[in-house]
Amino acid sequence: MIDRTFKSPGDLRETLKFLAARDHLAVVDTEVDPDLEIAGIEKALDNGPAFLFENVKGFPLARVVGNVLARMEMVAAMFGVSDHRKLKFKCLDAVKSPLSPVIADYAPCQQVVITQGIDVPATLPIIKHTKDDAGRILGGGVILFSDPELGETSDITFRRMHFRGKDYASVMINPVSHLTRIMRAKKGEKIPVTVNIGVSPAVLLVAGVWTLHMIVPDGSDEVGIAGALQGFPVGLCKARTVDAYAIADSEWVLEGYIVPDRVWESEEAEKIGKPGIVPFFPEWSGYLSRAIVTPRLQVTAITHREDRPIFYAPLAASFEADNMSKILRESCFYEFARRFAAGLVVDCNIPYGNKVNTGVVYKVKKRGTGDDVLLKNLLAASLSVSMARLVIAVDDDINIYNADEVWWAVATRMNTQNGIIRAPAGSAATGYMVRGGGGAEGIALDATAPFEARQLLVRAHYPSDSVDLSKHFPREDIARIRTQQSEWARWLAEIGG
Repeated sequence: MIDRTFKSPGDLRETLKFLAARDHLAVVDTEVDPDLEIAGIEKALDNGPAFLFENVKGFPLARVVGNVLARMEMVAAMFGVSDHRKLKFKCLDAVKSPLSPVIADYAPCQQVVITQGIDVPATLPIIKHTKDDAGRILGGGVILFSDPELGETSDITFRRMHFRGKDYASVMINPVSHLTRIMRAKKGEKIPVTVNIGVSPAVLLVAGVWTLHMIVPDGSDEVGIAGALQGFPVGLCKARTVDAYAIADSEWVLEGYIVPDRVWESEEAEKIGKPGIVPFFPEWSGYLSRAIVTPRLQVTAITHREDRPIFYAPLAASFEADNMSKILRESCFYEFARRFAAGLVVDCNIPYGNKVNTGVVYKVKKRGTGDDVLLKNLLAASLSVSMARLVIAVDDDINIYNADEVWWAVATRMNTQNGIIRAPAGSAATGYMVRGGGGAEGIALDATAPFEARQLLVRAHYPSDSVDLSKHFPREDIARIRTQQSEWARWLAEIGG
């Protein structure tokens, strides 16, 4: 069920209290090193509890948190949704009815303001993720930009940053991103922005997603979407040194400008003078990205909370990153399918193995033979509008939240002669994942039965869903055996499949 009146945690500290109350926060008091050790702990226990590191080597006044959104059930609970599979619909409500931000009466993020002697790497406990990284890479900062003259209400996004100096960093901006279009519109002018670290779960879910632009077009009030999702407006405050706004309840804020000056992401890449060669940082795809030349972020101020500010350090390739990115993107795919072919798609899911930006699985319910053709048109359109690599359609009797079930449908229902749709030519650059981004040669798989053949593809039904096991086994034995079953085995037992 979806509770549309529920108010979710409005900042990072409320989020940690929410998790702690549900025994989902592990507090680490022993000393941890931001150089590889924190990342190692988060990855070793990924998809588990959130971690609050209270004793960070070299940063006595700061704390670090990670794995905050690592369990989808807990993410759904933060937004008052009992079934995480329904969270996409609450996100879609927020897209359709954003709640504009307000100017906060008080800004905790500005309790301490540093404008002189700025040294970001020495002040923020930025972590190093892998031994192959170019350094300590900032991956958990939310860039906030707005410009009424351009009709830009509020754009929020994550961008990786490497501080090559005390007060400046490379900032990777994808060529097809909203920020790139803003930079072109500004024609070489510097762009005032804030980088907000340690924000509410709603802001993270909006900033972390690669939306479909026809559903969330440029100029949309993305902070307003976050406000509607959490149930109350996001509070903003005027930045101290630039003409921009910051998220008032952030733990840390970097104020500054994105300037057109180009800077290499790593010293080694700069030495050889070739982009796309030197390893740089793990990306959402699970591959190491490669250092390139990017715009520069020039920092004019560091502001933060006074009481031991918390640095948010998610892993780019992790359950947390996937959970942060998938929900709003799923809602975009669902809404796109609804507009394209109303009533055909009844649900959709982005499996973890499919990775967030690479595709989606549609669950469809055909109503007649015309839907056989309509579905293939939808699959082709989905490839072209989202730069997806793999889109799959299955019938409505398939559990789209189980990969084994989906691949069973592919193996037993897909017609290899006409059930494979290729992406339009020239939709991207290469046929494999590079620099953490998507490639071309995307395909869609129609793993549905033709409408007229559905009566021939009736799943076998065993009486496992009606037999009374308690007549034959103690309840504790039943529970023990259930834990030995795979997820797919439990699903098949539930439906008698």
